[in-house]
Formats: sequence, structure tokens, C-alpha cells
Amino acid sequence: MDKEILKGSLDIILLLLLSPNSMYGYAIAKQIKKLANNSLEIGEGTLYPALKRLEEKKYLDSYWGVKNRKYYKTTEKGKIELKNKLDNWNIVNNLIQEINLYTNSKEDAYE
Repeated sequence: MDKEILKGSLDIILLLLLSPNSMYGYAIAKQIKKLANNSLEIGEGTLYPALKRLEEKKYLDSYWGVKNRKYYKTTEKGKIELKNKLDNWNIVNNLIQEINLYTNSKEDAYE
């Protein structure tokens, strides 16, 4: 996967994944890989700075659990931010689809 696309969507992925349940870092990375059918692997050097940044913005809460694992969960503020990010993501996604349809119809007109 293109790292720039991942970089722009990592916050959404993390906030969404951590909305219903608390998870620790390794489990987060493993779940993302599983949900992406092994096509996406997020390394520690990407994951932990993102978690820390989201925690500093108060979008995530954390606590230390068993086996000295740090668990993360989306806060109410994080859920509001997630909704805003998803709304923006949907606008961009719809635009891309419309442009794709438009350009494909123009190509068909020339054939």
C-alpha cells in the first residue's frame, strides 16, 4: 500500500478500530493486518507515534493492563473527531468516484 495514503488514513483507522474496544499496540497491528487480508502491515515505528499523537490530542485514553501492556480506547472527543474525519473522507471518496466516472465517460466518447 502507498505509504502516503496510509499516512493520511491512519488516524481514521485507529480511532475507528479503538471505538468499541480497548486494545494494546501489538493487538492493534495484528487486527489491522487481519482486516486488510494481510495486504497492510503497520510497523511499530508508525503505530506507536500515531497512538501517542492521538493520545496527546485527547482522542485516545490509555491505561496499563496485564502483562504490562498499554491499552488504548477512543474518547468521546476522539469519536467526534472520527465523525469529522469520516465525513471529510466520504466527500473526498465521492469526488474521486465522480471524477473516475467522468473521465471514463469522456474516454468512451472518443472511441
